[in-house]
Amino acid sequence: MTDTGLRLRPPRNKVDPRARRWWRTQALLLPGGPLLLTAAALLLLSVLFFPGALPWLVPLTLLLLVLPALVFILVMPRLRYRVHAWEVGESAVYTADGWFWQRRRIAPLSRVQTVDTVRGPLQRRYGLATVTVTTASTAGAVRIAGLSDEDARQMAERIAEAARLVREDAT
Repeated sequence: MTDTGLRLRPPRNKVDPRARRWWRTQALLLPGGPLLLTAAALLLLSVLFFPGALPWLVPLTLLLLVLPALVFILVMPRLRYRVHAWEVGESAVYTADGWFWQRRRIAPLSRVQTVDTVRGPLQRRYGLATVTVTTASTAGAVRIAGLSDEDARQMAERIAEAARLVREDAT
C-alpha cells in the first residue's frame, strides 16, 4: 500500500459541552457509585466487626475501589469530550468517538437507511440526544451521542434530506 500523503482531519463539530455532565452522571451511577458504596460498606463493616483489619484494609480499599472510581468519574468525561466529534458533509456522515479505544467512521449518505433520535431520561435532564444513523454496512450504525436537542433535530433532518438527494442523483 502506498502513502498518498493525505491525512484524515478530525470532524469539525464537537458534541454539546453538557455531555460532560451527562457522562459524569453516568459514571457516578455505573460503575463509580457502586464502587464507592462497596468501599464504604466494606470499611463500615470492618470498623464494626473487624477493627484489626483496618490498617491494611483502608489502603487496599482506597487503592482498588475508591481511586479508580474517582479517576473514572472525574477524568473520563473530559477525555471523552476531547475525542467525540461529528460532521455531516455533502456525501457522508463522519464521526470520531471513543475515550479509550478511539474510532473514526465515515458513512456515505447514499447508504443511509434510517436516522433515529433517542433521548434517555438522563439525556432529557441535560437537554441532550443521540442520533443513530443506520446504514447498509456490516460495521453497524453510526451513533453520535451528546448532541443538544436542537442539534440532534437539525442533524437528523439534514441527513435524511441529504440521503434523499443523493438517492435521487443516483437514479
